[in-house]
Amino acid sequence: MEQFPSYLSLFESGELYQRIEQLMEILEACTLCPRQCQVNRKKGEIGVCGAGYKLTVSSAFPHFGEEPPLVGRYGSGTIFLTYCNLKCVFCQNYEISHQGEGMEWSEEKLANQMLMLQNQGSHNINFVTPTHFIPQLVAALPLAIQRGFRLPLVYNSGGYEQLAVIKLLEGIIDIYMPDAKFADPEVARKYCNAPDYPEVNQKVLKEMHRQVGVLQINKSGIAERGLLIRHLVMPNNLAGTEKIMKFIAEELSLDSYVNIMAQYYPCFKANQYPELSRRITPKEFQQAIQIARSYGLYRGFGE
Repeated sequence: MEQFPSYLSLFESGELYQRIEQLMEILEACTLCPRQCQVNRKKGEIGVCGAGYKLTVSSAFPHFGEEPPLVGRYGSGTIFLTYCNLKCVFCQNYEISHQGEGMEWSEEKLANQMLMLQNQGSHNINFVTPTHFIPQLVAALPLAIQRGFRLPLVYNSGGYEQLAVIKLLEGIIDIYMPDAKFADPEVARKYCNAPDYPEVNQKVLKEMHRQVGVLQINKSGIAERGLLIRHLVMPNNLAGTEKIMKFIAEELSLDSYVNIMAQYYPCFKANQYPELSRRITPKEFQQAIQIARSYGLYRGFGE
């Protein structure tokens, strides 16, 4: 039996509008992420992420390069948001995240795009880097629901989130897809200026797991609800793979879906850091896989 998105019950009860009001209020002294900039984005003030008040989108299309349970046959309805609260020095989408490539969208335009992607057959709506725009994204949801929207929502982020905000998203987001980037505070400080990343990330992963549990995939092979964790293997073990896999296995679930990714390559400012200036080796990737298996994890990564 098909599982309907959880936000529909919040919409029917009226609580979705209360959540939107709470989220929009945060923009007046922005604390949407752990940077805690407290700028008034409703007046156009800008913090670390670079985003003002208006929703800014880089692109929107059915994406076939995401994880198989998201892509299915017709693709993941991916909406790439402009700017980012992490600002990694090795960002592969730096034109969008650092340089602000994109166009301003109204909530009405976003709702229309969500419906268009649904009509094209997309299996979900995949918000990429939504952290700094989540009030505007959720505000568009009722407009889409009133016109028949009912796809699962994917929260695809760098994993550097404000716990209180994630709690406000309970019952709205069906699939959380955060990164687990770094285990070492000093590494996170050096490459993202976020020494609290490991601590914040663990708390957020626990909350996301509490809300939606492990990834649930239907008989058609499509993800309907749950947590999907991404981990990018980095050269010289800079990501701290073992600590991250240990945490996932022991603090979340052995059934956690973990996509261990091999596609790191030097980009943006990475060549300014000798330790980041090369791709990973096949051996480094295989070691990451072996570490995950040694802790009993088995979902989301290949042989």
